Amino acid sequence: MALDGIVTRAIVHELQGCIGGRISKIHQPNGHDVVLTLRAQRGNSKLLVSASPTYPRVHYTEKTFLNPTEAPMFCMLLRKHCEGAIIENIRQIGMERIIHIDVRQRDELGDVSVKRIIIELMGRHSNIILLDPITETILDGIHHVTPSISSYRVVMPGFSYTAPPEQHKSNPLEISKTEFENSYTTAEEDASRWLVNAFSGLSPLIAGEITARAVAADSEKLTSTEGESRIEGEALWSAFESVMGLVKNHVYTPVTGMNAKGKMIFSAIQLQSIQDGEKTYDTISKCMEDYYGDKAERDTVKQRVSDLLRFLQNERSKNIKKLDNLNKDLLEADDADKFRLWGELLFASLHQVNKGDKTAQLVNFYDEDQGTLTIQLDPLLTPSDNAQRYFKRYNKYKNSLAVIHDQLGKTKDEIAYLDNLLQQLSIASMNDIEEIRDELVQQGYLRDRNKKGKKKKKNDRPTVHQFTSSEGIDILVGKNNLQNEYVTNRLASANDTWLHTKDIPGSHVVIRSTDFGEATLEEAAQLAAYFSQAKESSSVPVDYTFIRHVRKPSGAKPGFVIYDHQKTLFVTPNEELIKSLPSTIKNG
Repeated sequence: MALDGIVTRAIVHELQGCIGGRISKIHQPNGHDVVLTLRAQRGNSKLLVSASPTYPRVHYTEKTFLNPTEAPMFCMLLRKHCEGAIIENIRQIGMERIIHIDVRQRDELGDVSVKRIIIELMGRHSNIILLDPITETILDGIHHVTPSISSYRVVMPGFSYTAPPEQHKSNPLEISKTEFENSYTTAEEDASRWLVNAFSGLSPLIAGEITARAVAADSEKLTSTEGESRIEGEALWSAFESVMGLVKNHVYTPVTGMNAKGKMIFSAIQLQSIQDGEKTYDTISKCMEDYYGDKAERDTVKQRVSDLLRFLQNERSKNIKKLDNLNKDLLEADDADKFRLWGELLFASLHQVNKGDKTAQLVNFYDEDQGTLTIQLDPLLTPSDNAQRYFKRYNKYKNSLAVIHDQLGKTKDEIAYLDNLLQQLSIASMNDIEEIRDELVQQGYLRDRNKKGKKKKKNDRPTVHQFTSSEGIDILVGKNNLQNEYVTNRLASANDTWLHTKDIPGSHVVIRSTDFGEATLEEAAQLAAYFSQAKESSSVPVDYTFIRHVRKPSGAKPGFVIYDHQKTLFVTPNEELIKSLPSTIKNG
């Protein structure tokens, strides 16, 4: 796990600036994240506290979170006991991934009340617990652990708090050289594994870094033991002390990059194991915000969209098969004139053909060269009936041509619509998924799961993603069809500029101004390319025109528009540029 005791220590050190500050707002955007808005000497800031089983973490964040209309019970409890409270203390427990935040607030009666927020960053056992520190009684936890789940520690309101089981490891900041070398001498594992098993807070990543430094510092201090190389205690201690000395004195160099296996890693200290794409940061929060990015949400989204993804891919496959069959029918129907010709030639030559003939060699009098045609016959039919049969086939195919062309158009539109939805799912947030699901219900693809439950208000507006260009101009981005239609047809004015990738599924983008420069146009085109199927491509064509030249054909699928008077820009999506643009999410 990348988030170890050293990263936790760096976070807690960074959070010391919050002490004396006030928790002004508390939100819980989902089932495992809490966002605290803090007001301290450094100004207003947002602290993300996540008990995600996959990506547990704590750091300052610049991200905008969409909160549910009704706050969850745990959020309501936090607001009751911690909103408006002063932060008195933030500390790490030893070198473990456990953080205690003590807050002081006046209750309804005016009495001073002290509460403790315990953050346990322990993989799938991660939790956020609100505690009364005087009685050690749990007020609630974001994740409940019932007696049936764990007999050792229960996380439920009213139970006494029990800390996670101790691992009985040494604190790497407090061990002496003699203790270190004596312990290592008796160890049977290799150096890296021994470091992980012997010291709290050391991840395999940091243990590997220490052993790599030991080897690099003095490769001659390798002795042979039963045919295997083993680092000498003094060399390992020297490398260990060089790393832990930085940690002890809070000298951090947050960094991200790719290791030898091509995997992205991050750390609070410099790493020799980074092979490519090294990037350093001013603070551990900026490092973690960049490293985690949308990973946590993308994972949750993947779980939530799996059924939709499967449904849309099946629908697409069915339509691709239908398209193939229609094209085969079209090829057959294109031969309709051949059957008409054969019928006419047979009628003109009835005297040359007899019942029982299997073929007829007839002169094609429509041909300038008067060539001969071989026509297949049904020997059970008269020559006249054979001619009638070919006329019937001609009329059948002639009549079906119009139907086939109509079906071909509809099937191609259907595939384009499904491709568009699949692209939207690839960039969807949690809220976007529900809007896509609502659209599929409205279009009759899915049954309404909430039919018997609470009905949605008719005036509910979709969310809108708003970016601000480097020139201070608002740019709206729709990430699904409901948002696209709302942004283009409802929010935008006639003289606003509309952008979309040319012939590629993607988002509707609107520059909400008539007065902007090249920088804003370029950034809007970047957004259109980034939120499209061509996100990973280069030189992506992006059309732009005024909103007054954009219109939705009658009866068209949601999000489908036609436009004219457009010009085209070519851009290569730049993720760094997109992330640098200030953004927010609004409910309509």
